[in-house]
Amino acid sequence: MHTQNDNNAPARDRLNPVVFYGSVIGIVAFSIWAMVATQQANEIINALLGWISNTFGWYYFLTVVIYLAFVIFLGVSRFGKIRLGPEHARPDFNIFSWSAMLFSAGIGIGVIFFALAEPLTQFYQSPQVPSDQVMAARHAMELTFLHWGISGWGIYTLVGMSLAFFSYRHNLPLTISSALYPIFGKKIYGPIGHAVDIAAVLGTVFGIAASLGIGVIQLNYGLDFMFGITESVWTQTVLVLMIVLFATISAITGVEKGIRRLSEFNILLAVALLLFVLFAGKTIFLLNALVMNVGDYLSDFVSLSFNTYAFDRPTEWLNAWTIFFWAWWIAWGPFVGLFLARISRGRTIRTFVAGTLTLPIAFMMIWMSILGNSALDMAMNGAHDFGQQVMNNPPAGIYLFLQAYPWPVFTTIAVSVLAIVFFVTSGDSGALVLSNFTSILKDVNSDAPIWMRILWSAVIGVLTLSLLLAGGLSTLQSAVVITGLPFSVVLFFMMAGLYRALKVEAFKEDSHRLSLSGSLSGRMSTGGRGAGYDWRKRLKRAMSFPTRDEACQFLEQTGRPAMEAVRDELEGQGVKVQISEGTQNDDDYLSLYVDLGSEQNFTYQIWTHPFATPSFAMRTPRSSSRYYRLEVYLLEGSQGYDLAGYTREQVIDDILDQYERHLQFLHLNREEPGSINMPDSPEQPPS
Repeated sequence: MHTQNDNNAPARDRLNPVVFYGSVIGIVAFSIWAMVATQQANEIINALLGWISNTFGWYYFLTVVIYLAFVIFLGVSRFGKIRLGPEHARPDFNIFSWSAMLFSAGIGIGVIFFALAEPLTQFYQSPQVPSDQVMAARHAMELTFLHWGISGWGIYTLVGMSLAFFSYRHNLPLTISSALYPIFGKKIYGPIGHAVDIAAVLGTVFGIAASLGIGVIQLNYGLDFMFGITESVWTQTVLVLMIVLFATISAITGVEKGIRRLSEFNILLAVALLLFVLFAGKTIFLLNALVMNVGDYLSDFVSLSFNTYAFDRPTEWLNAWTIFFWAWWIAWGPFVGLFLARISRGRTIRTFVAGTLTLPIAFMMIWMSILGNSALDMAMNGAHDFGQQVMNNPPAGIYLFLQAYPWPVFTTIAVSVLAIVFFVTSGDSGALVLSNFTSILKDVNSDAPIWMRILWSAVIGVLTLSLLLAGGLSTLQSAVVITGLPFSVVLFFMMAGLYRALKVEAFKEDSHRLSLSGSLSGRMSTGGRGAGYDWRKRLKRAMSFPTRDEACQFLEQTGRPAMEAVRDELEGQGVKVQISEGTQNDDDYLSLYVDLGSEQNFTYQIWTHPFATPSFAMRTPRSSSRYYRLEVYLLEGSQGYDLAGYTREQVIDDILDQYERHLQFLHLNREEPGSINMPDSPEQPPS
């Protein structure tokens, strides 16, 4: 979206001192406490975790369902066609790259660690496990699908959709607090917004550090298993340093290169490994089991989602699995949600919801089903010791499993590479997200400076390493779960804010429809097809492909006089009007800004944009390979039509059409109880 005044934007990207230093203080304080008083930290945090689980277990079950229902409702409603960005925006990434980054950032590390451990654990130890082995195996896969399925991705979808909408459509900062603008207004730039953003940063950095810690332990086991490299703190230290180094390099190269290419490589390697297990194992059995697992999950989804085990409550199991997973998904919401927003600009709400709730989940189901059922089949057919080993030592699972297949040396190396790249993609995505959270960016479409990404990569590495050295990884995991409770409340505020803002967008659409008849009648009253109407001029305009000089000439000789005429008339009625012009990214623009006081102001802009001249255009000695459109922009972006060839009076008519539409929108919004005004130009936090 273009603005009427470039002076509103800061001159450069800069640190957000309150959020940055507040987060750093929290990280350092927790790290020192966990290292110096590890036993005390464990006792306090585990006590708090137990209290939350016993008191708010039902709340976690309910909220996860509500989040999912809300995003599905938005996707299928009239709001689904609204873009996460200006109306003229289109997606930056193709569907394959987008899917790969969704998967790698959202669930990459966990599926290696839990793909075998969870099905086997649920097979042996889940509550209400059937006595029949076949039914127990089916129940184990149901629970695995529940914990890794659509419920958790509903949380990611909610956060990602909110951030993308407010940042890319309304130019608010790409931070969690921006999603609360419809509720708190400019107060998000004060203590309320800072507190929300600091909480998001803490949850993100702890979550990433915990995942990297789990991954390092698993990778260390793999190196010991394959090459005899001893499991030790020193080995884990080297692994952390290597992963952080690679993550830093990837984060520096940005989303378009480093993160995108690593994600694509990882998804291809994961698919290759999956196909190997499928065809080297019991192929027909695994395909049948996959279809059965999906059917079981879909048919029992509602009962599984609401089963709190009220009459015979397995508290320890719930803390370790369902409540743990729901809180974990919530705590990771800011990290994955912001990354989803960063890669989803230009998609509609409907395609965003459909993509995030189907693409990674489809892969997850195939991955968990093929690996999980292969492991269950081994355990049910004599490999009982294997099942117990995996349940008791999850990092060993994938390596022990592959020993039963051909070429174990090559497959274990492939798994180790897969794990490393998953760790790196989570680390570089996390460094990018944390940098954006703690910066004030001059452009929401850009990322924080490179030095910030390097700094956050180092912070993640140091935190992971310090907690591994102190033996406080379990404490950190529990702390991440605890952060899920307060952030679950923030998610409800985000839902309310997003819904209110989308209703404003609906009013804009309604105002266009309701004011259309007046616009058409106004055009006819000025003699649109009267005696002076010449259809030849209309055809000539359609076949016009102006050069940049001709486009600039139109702005000066037609667009400016039209805007000045409207300005003079409005100023005569006591309204403040400003006309400005300039150049941005080699595009010239002319802007009319009408100050409407406490209500949303009106902006009408004409922008020149270059395009390739079509082959059917008439060629003359002065023809160029590029021509310029003169597109109309409103606050929500390009309106998609070209003013080239319009007369001064026609431009005035178009301005008035859009102005009347805006007044109709203000009327509808004003009549709505609890109406809000979204920002009409990019606002920055006070310096």
